[in-house]
Amino acid sequence: MPYTSKYANKDIEDLFDAILKLKTKEECYRFFEDLCTVKEVQDMAQRLRVAFLLNQKVSYQLISQETHASTATISRVNKALIYGADGYRLILDQLNSKTHE
Repeated sequence: MPYTSKYANKDIEDLFDAILKLKTKEECYRFFEDLCTVKEVQDMAQRLRVAFLLNQKVSYQLISQETHASTATISRVNKALIYGADGYRLILDQLNSKTHE
């Protein structure tokens, strides 16, 4: 079943098309360093790490200690894992299958 985002618009479509054109980590670093602040990239990376740890059933306290994420951030990521658009689940599954190849 195709997914339609409630946030979709032309500018976001163009952004995602641009991201899908990136082929290497170097290209990702170059693009995201120009597109985002260092803090924005670090925040996104932190959220992904939090999602990974939540998926591993690690406690909020340990996640906070390891990632320095606030409990509000951990809760928001957990809510997205449970009730969201399955974006975290999609990428976690892909990353897990890649490590088992």
